[in-house]
Amino acid sequence: MRAITISGFGGPEVLTAQRIGRPEPLPTEVLVRVHAAGINPVDWKTRAGQGMAGLQTLPLILGWDVSGVVEEVGFGVTTLAPGDEVYGMPWFPRAAGAYAEFVTAPSRQFARKPASIGHTEAAALPLAALTAWQALVDTADVQPGQRVLVHAGAGGVGHLAVQIAKHLGAQVIATAQEPRHAWLKELGADEAIDYTQRRFEEVAGEVDVVLDLIGGHDATNVRSVAVTRRGGLVVSIPSGVSDELAAAAAKAGVRTSPLLVEPDSAALTAIAGLVDSGALHVEVERAFALEDVAEAHRLGEKGRTRGKLVLDVTR
Repeated sequence: MRAITISGFGGPEVLTAQRIGRPEPLPTEVLVRVHAAGINPVDWKTRAGQGMAGLQTLPLILGWDVSGVVEEVGFGVTTLAPGDEVYGMPWFPRAAGAYAEFVTAPSRQFARKPASIGHTEAAALPLAALTAWQALVDTADVQPGQRVLVHAGAGGVGHLAVQIAKHLGAQVIATAQEPRHAWLKELGADEAIDYTQRRFEEVAGEVDVVLDLIGGHDATNVRSVAVTRRGGLVVSIPSGVSDELAAAAAKAGVRTSPLLVEPDSAALTAIAGLVDSGALHVEVERAFALEDVAEAHRLGEKGRTRGKLVLDVTR
């Protein structure tokens, strides 16, 4: 099968197209023919020797987001069958090998793909949508009428978090540059703040939950405490809860939580339901051929993507 491998950490040039043997499913696993693979910041961070690099063994096939069709099932699998269209984020943070034509993983780390979208869009969902879901639903337990601030609202996780928070009945504020504001309001944001023009803490008012997708850059995590009500929650994802954030939050009576996304087929099923009902839209800025993955990484590292980048493995 075709696959993109790295034999050492470094820049995009270390991504190498190769032909390697196809994996075989173990008992309880499925073999999925990959139609598309999503690209996430953790991919290029890991490629560069950061992110999840310390958990991996070289040579490595990057990628965790998968959308495809079940090719084979291992002994004991009862929930899926050959021919089923599925999507998922298997194995995270261990290697899943999504930048390839086939992957194997436990069947219950996949869910049926949303029927209303194609594989390219479905591959953009798992890691980003599960991050937003696990932060807002499972960790923050967002309730109707609460105010939720989403930093980096136009990004991969952010644009999905805006919609999920709105679905939960929250009033949603998002930070993003002004050209993204109209689009974010179409997605459900009640207010958008251009962080390059205004300090968000000067205009956001008091919120119940902050979904911090930026972290320590420009002290966004610590500054978020100033807009969070006493007893409210800051979920800080990129680098977890720093000592500075913990100290500021304790002084203000604000709760904090780190989060690292986990495989979750039940949440994927719920997310697929939102997509098929029209309540959740995933934005794909661009799809690349598998062999053009280095170009995709270079674009993603610029940090200006609207929504997600995806590899079309069928090209």
